[in-house]
Amino acid sequence: MNENLFASFIAPTILGLPAAVLIILFPPLLIPTSKYLINNRLITTQQWLIKLTSKQMMTMHNTKGRTWSLMLVSLIIFIATTNLLGLLPHSFTPTTQLSMNLAMAIPLWAGAVIMGFRSKIKNALAHFLPQGTPTPLIPMLVIIETISLLIQPMALAVRLTANITAGHLLMHLIGSATLAMSTINLPSTLIIFTILILLTILEIAVALTQAYVFTLLVSLYLHDNT
Repeated sequence: MNENLFASFIAPTILGLPAAVLIILFPPLLIPTSKYLINNRLITTQQWLIKLTSKQMMTMHNTKGRTWSLMLVSLIIFIATTNLLGLLPHSFTPTTQLSMNLAMAIPLWAGAVIMGFRSKIKNALAHFLPQGTPTPLIPMLVIIETISLLIQPMALAVRLTANITAGHLLMHLIGSATLAMSTINLPSTLIIFTILILLTILEIAVALTQAYVFTLLVSLYLHDNT
């Protein structure tokens, strides 16, 4: 009960060395692969989900945008598995670290924007000044559009960090309340424990949804620049 509320968000270390890199590399090891001509049900279901997800995200893209399909599918799988593993007891969730989410968001956003300026610079510059803008408002609108463009990767990272962190904090608080009430009032403990189970199910859905939202927004940024 005296544990720090934010102790689970501190990056773990092994012999004084950061273990975050090992934790980040661990989720891909859980993805099953097949060496046989005929796949089992698990591999078949996994391939069906990957195909369905990639089809939904890549339908709106042209040929140049579809070259990002492997990267975007790998991104959503990585974020989803990382978020789900973070729901296990005594585990660490890398996506609760703003620095890591920025490290994912900035390169992807920058790559999409640079591709847009290289392939169709006129359309890219046209986003800074909507058609029919009154002359006195031109400087202000250019500044606003520039700020809105530069803040996109920060919005991506903060959204993912805030949603995952808030869910973990709420589960920690309700879990602590369940443990405290177990020695005081059993009926209240059962009610709180039921709420905890429902919240856990909700957090599983949030973990998958946030992975999809993060990847979908990157896909939309790519679509705007290709």
